Formats: sequence, structure tokens, C-alpha cells
Amino acid sequence: MKIAVVGIGSLGTVVGALLTRGGLDVVMVDANEEIVRALNNEGARLEGNLGLVQPVRAVTPDGMEGEYDLVVYLVKSTYDEQALPRVAPHLGEKSALITLQNGVPEEKVASFIGRERTLGGAVLWSAERLSPGVSRMTSDPDQMGYEIGELDGKMTGRIEMVKDVLDNAGSATITGNLAGVRWTKLLFNVGASGISTALGASGGRIMDDDKATDAVIFIMIETVLTARALGISMEPMRGVDPGVILDLARQDMGNFRNLLRGLIGDFRDAKASMLQDLEKGLPCEVDSINGYLSAMAAKVGVAAPVNDQVTQIIRDIQDERRALDFNNLDLIELPPVSAYF
Repeated sequence: MKIAVVGIGSLGTVVGALLTRGGLDVVMVDANEEIVRALNNEGARLEGNLGLVQPVRAVTPDGMEGEYDLVVYLVKSTYDEQALPRVAPHLGEKSALITLQNGVPEEKVASFIGRERTLGGAVLWSAERLSPGVSRMTSDPDQMGYEIGELDGKMTGRIEMVKDVLDNAGSATITGNLAGVRWTKLLFNVGASGISTALGASGGRIMDDDKATDAVIFIMIETVLTARALGISMEPMRGVDPGVILDLARQDMGNFRNLLRGLIGDFRDAKASMLQDLEKGLPCEVDSINGYLSAMAAKVGVAAPVNDQVTQIIRDIQDERRALDFNNLDLIELPPVSAYF
């Protein structure tokens, strides 16, 4: 099987290295020539909770050859318009592309390559890019999970094939409810990652501040209410039914804070991918994460005031109208919990 891992950032470095270590025929693809040179000359280096130096093969998109049976797609959504047209010619009639991007990207990806070739999935672990070809694992390797599926939820031979591939880089689970999985991952990304980005802070600093934690919770409430209005049945988040979020918010915010801090305790040492991009002076995926929630909430008439504020703060930082500063928390006004019910 011929495999291309396209988009070699923090996650792509890890996935490409581990698939190669598993003995698969893998080429790692990135438009950044510095990344390609580093990978070919020095191998993919994984640090943090997973120590490994793995020799790999890397090319720029113009070095892709022929058709690939599987493309594992990890390009930042901000570059889809450039990347997908370069990948499409290398997909055959029976090829598949699985997008493991943030947000809910499947329909956008399918518009470039066709729904018949598009698979989706959520990455349930995190890493930080340190330099070209070097990633630091911030999650426990034993928790390197993926939830993957066909767009129509069917169990097929090709999604089982993709599971077998990704099992070389963790443990993949096939879902019949890809939209529900995506929205549960979005729940974390818009909440914890969104606040981390808006305040320029690690997960630990967010979780140690009650107002910042409450802002995460309020965005999660807005996400659950929007998903319900869209008719999406969200999957449990680490064993907790998202509907419990609404019940806990109504009952006791103090208990909710404690539950959330326990649920996402492994985020303490992590930085949101959007924050990593902004720190490097790069555009971030705000339009595919917090901006996407704001757009969907407006579409179905759900009020999402905290997420709307956070989206604007992130856009202001990206456009250099505001600094990455924890004091941006003062700009966020939290409504009473009762406003949502």
C-alpha cells in the first residue's frame, strides 16, 4: 500500500514517523522545503512523552509520484485551497483521503476531491512542533487515539484498512457517527484551545483561573446547544455525555470546574495549535474552529456570546490589532448561566 502523509506539522511529524516505523510504504509531504530537508537529512525526531528518531522519506508536493492508495491529510485548513488541488491528481478511482484536521472539514475537503474518496476522523492526542521535523509529544503515548469513519457512517473495507494503518501510530476506533465525533472534538477545541489562544496561555494557566475556566465552560455550553439545534448527536467526551455539561452548569459551576479540570488534565502542559501558529507569526485556524461555531450558531439561531468574543479576540491577535496576553481575559464578558436556559 502506497501512503502519503500530507502536512508535516506537530501531528504529521508524529504520524509519519510512526507509520514509517511500522514498516509501511510512506512518504511525508509538505510545501515547506526546510521541513522536507530536515526530515530527509536528520529523520523525524519525537521528544517529550515519546522519544524516537526515525529515518523517513519526505518530498514537497511536486515530488509526489503517481497515485496513492491512502492520503493521511493533516494540512492546516488555512492552506486547503493551495494543498488539495495538488493532492487531487494523485488520487485514483479507488484511493481514499482521510482528513484528521481540526474543526469539521469533511465537506470542504470533499468539494475538492469528491465525497466518494473522503473519510474523516478526530485525533485524540496532542503534540507541539519544536522545529522543522521535530515534535514534542504532550499526551501519554498510551492515549494516542483516533476516531475515524465514513461520511455516511457505514462500515466498509477501506475504513477498516485505514484503522489498520493508524493502529501503527496509536489506536484507531471506527465510528458510525462521524459528525457526532467531530462536534465532540470541536467542543474541546473551541473551549480549551480557543481560550488558550485568546489568552496566550498554556492549559495549566487556564485551568488555574476560575474565570478562564468558566469561559471554557460557557463556550462548551454554546457548542452543545448549537449541535442540538443542528440535530447532531454528540459522542461522549472521555466518557462524559455532553448533555451532562448543561445539567452541571445549571446545578453547580464549582463542581463543573472540578470535573472539567479532571477531564482535560493532560492539557495542562499543552499549547493550542492555534496559539502555536500565532506565536510563529502564522495565520491560525480560527475560522475553522471558533469561527465555525459562531457561524453555525448564527445559522440555527443559538446565542454564542462568549465564543463570539473569543473569536474576535483571536482574529484581532492574528491581524496584529491585539497582543497575546492573559489580560485579554478582561475583555471577555460572561453572561449569567441562566441566559442559556
